[in-house]
Amino acid sequence: MKTCLVVDDSKVIRKVARHILETLDFAVDEAGDGQEALTRCRAAPPDVILLDWNMPVMSGIEFLRILGESDLPQRPKVVFCTTENGLGHIRAAIDAGADEYVMKPFDRETLANKLQIVGVA
Repeated sequence: MKTCLVVDDSKVIRKVARHILETLDFAVDEAGDGQEALTRCRAAPPDVILLDWNMPVMSGIEFLRILGESDLPQRPKVVFCTTENGLGHIRAAIDAGADEYVMKPFDRETLANKLQIVGVA
């Protein structure tokens, strides 16, 4: 079974994402900020990370940059999932190492499509 780490400071978003991902046969773990996500990735790297941009403690973009410099045996695929839709934000996310980008709110079909694009569905 594929694994996904949902990183978002909103419990509601994490719950919705978990529900969708579980219907897509993913084992799901959650983190409320980038620092917590980094700790979880170091303990057990997931296949894919669904990552929010704006979070306390460590933002999604900061997390992504640190993840790119880490020595994990295999880097997880990263799908940025955020309300930030400006071209500058999208480019910054891709430049920092994101594999895909999805806008909130999202639905099952959109998320399934993005996961297929990055090769984990």
